[in-house]
Amino acid sequence: MRRASTTVVVTAEHASRAVPRAWRARLKLAPRLLASHRGFDRGARALASTFASRLGAPLVLGGVTRLVVDLNRSPQNPAVFSAVARRLAPAERRALLAGWHAPHWEQVGGLVDAGLRGGRRVVHLAAHSFTPVLGGERRDFDVGLLYDPSRATEAALVQAWVEAMAMSAPWLRVRMNAPYRGTSDGLTTAFRRRYPAARYVGIEVEVNQALLRSRTTWRRVRRTLAETALVVLGPTPRHQK
Repeated sequence: MRRASTTVVVTAEHASRAVPRAWRARLKLAPRLLASHRGFDRGARALASTFASRLGAPLVLGGVTRLVVDLNRSPQNPAVFSAVARRLAPAERRALLAGWHAPHWEQVGGLVDAGLRGGRRVVHLAAHSFTPVLGGERRDFDVGLLYDPSRATEAALVQAWVEAMAMSAPWLRVRMNAPYRGTSDGLTTAFRRRYPAARYVGIEVEVNQALLRSRTTWRRVRRTLAETALVVLGPTPRHQK
């Protein structure tokens, strides 16, 4: 994939555990819950910032905890609201979608639209993280790249990225479409329906939160992911129009 024809957009839908002030008393979300993996993706903000800085890409960070509204679910998906938020009245849920979900999707969509102008291709990197143990099951790998295998351009880029990481960081355990399927409902999946496969590449980058236990390791992982992405995509202009 030649870099001259590609624009990168970076997002982190679960970057925040913030609860809008107007909704705090209504939702009564416990601080401990907000600080857990159910409240936000620990490390996603730092990973997305590293990608954006190294690749010279625009960055869109989610500004609300997914316990209020999940920015990585389609608005019609019941899972867009947590069990707590589902107790709100329908009008209140619509207000949350209008106030937080729609603006995030519109901002990202605007950047993708701008990047596609002039026949360019957009690579959308969505930064996420996962808990090392879920439901008693241990996730014994470091990085997962989620994508749609039926989209040839997307599959080719992911394969090249995995190979680049294997060459530069053989210690990093990387899996494709794990711990989730890349075609599950989410922002990149929804955008694949909006944009043609040859023009839009949507990859969710999932990192194991266990990597954050060591600041040195975590910096090394972020640097490795960004540098190998740069190898695959090629030189990046500092300011993309």
